[in-house]
Amino acid sequence: MTIEDVTPVPRRSSSSSDEIVTPLLPKSQGGDVAYDEFNGASFNGAVFNLATTIIGAGIMALPATMKILGLVLGITLIVVMAFLTDASIEFLLRFSKVGKNRSYGGLMGGSFGNPGRILLQVAVMVNNIGVLIVYMIIIGDVLAGKTEDGVHHFGVLEGWFGHYWWNGRAAILLITTLGVFAPLACFKRIDSLRFTSALSVALAVVFLIITAGISIMKLISGGVPIPRLLPDVTDLTSFWNLFTVVPVLVTAFICHYNVHSIQNELEDASQIRPVVRSALMLCSSVYIMTSIFGFLLFGDDTLDDVLANFDTDLGIPFGSILNDAVRVSYALHLMLVFPIVFYPLRINIDGLLFPSAPSLTTSNLRFGCLTAGLISVIFLGANFIPSIWDAFQFTGATAAVCLGFIFPASIILKDRHSKATSRDTTLAIFMIVLAVLSNAIAIYSDAYALFKKNSPRE
Repeated sequence: MTIEDVTPVPRRSSSSSDEIVTPLLPKSQGGDVAYDEFNGASFNGAVFNLATTIIGAGIMALPATMKILGLVLGITLIVVMAFLTDASIEFLLRFSKVGKNRSYGGLMGGSFGNPGRILLQVAVMVNNIGVLIVYMIIIGDVLAGKTEDGVHHFGVLEGWFGHYWWNGRAAILLITTLGVFAPLACFKRIDSLRFTSALSVALAVVFLIITAGISIMKLISGGVPIPRLLPDVTDLTSFWNLFTVVPVLVTAFICHYNVHSIQNELEDASQIRPVVRSALMLCSSVYIMTSIFGFLLFGDDTLDDVLANFDTDLGIPFGSILNDAVRVSYALHLMLVFPIVFYPLRINIDGLLFPSAPSLTTSNLRFGCLTAGLISVIFLGANFIPSIWDAFQFTGATAAVCLGFIFPASIILKDRHSKATSRDTTLAIFMIVLAVLSNAIAIYSDAYALFKKNSPRE
């Protein structure tokens, strides 16, 4: 599922290592999204690209989930979500191989026909646009600041230079969009982003190391209390509130829409399972450590976007410098993650809007118009949606849960090729029941809390 030039490229095969094949260019989008043949991506590059897909903005909301769940239950759910993600991706890969499908959309089309393919493309559109809007919101929070509950949290540029028109939220997002997002979004092959992906993972690790160092220093000096280990459930409302974290955790592990793209470009496609597991282990470790140290550092004052907490006096030497280092490193990380998530969004939107058109490689006009239009929508959304928690709960409770669990489980239950085992069927039913019930409760809890917040007080 890649888009590249149409010149012949060498491809390894079982018959001859020197065989030259013509790129696979379907005349229309069809069931599998149009792609060209490329088989030169390395194992490490694939791991970095998949890990970058996973470690996006979700990590910033995880300390806030610890505030609701407590460390024990929160960390347990991160591990469970990682195992369920691995299982659902294994479903996709195994049944794609059986059905000879090279994309998620092709697999859904093979199992449920054209409606299944369209449903998948709509889910990718909703999820990825929501996630990319979250990235822009966080970048705006970090560089330009935000106001929450009547308290203004200064952005990095605002703290350095004071408040001017050019470091306001809208101006910062416009400059970032034109100077960073637009150029990186113009790459036509996902493997071309392997170096920026490696750098983005390194920046996430830098953020984790600094956060851990600050937390340990304050813990040793007695500057932080022992964090809550279990949730504080005092009534029925607080119990239902526990389920609001499920969409956030689901969104934090969604990477399914990029797995086929990465597999198609691997030099050895059989390495995709080790690639997936390596990426999930790396991301789960980063998630758990960030959740622990982020919640340890800020406790019940942890904001929905923990980066916004890093504008306070940490009470340690060079605290302001460390604050800025944490925020800038993660803002740069998100800038580099943007094209990895944007890549499948553009391909799926093209397949949704132009199902009978030639692949994007034959039309620079269509490629440019889709890129510009999608970036414009994301830019506008980031300027009008106030909180990443709102965006995460919307995408997590709708599109993300479908992409991560409901669609893969439905493919197993459909079992078009009669290859599912009884264990597969049991796990698929569990995924669907867990996803539907937990997200229904989360939506109800959010709606109830919003109603109570907006209802007139006597």
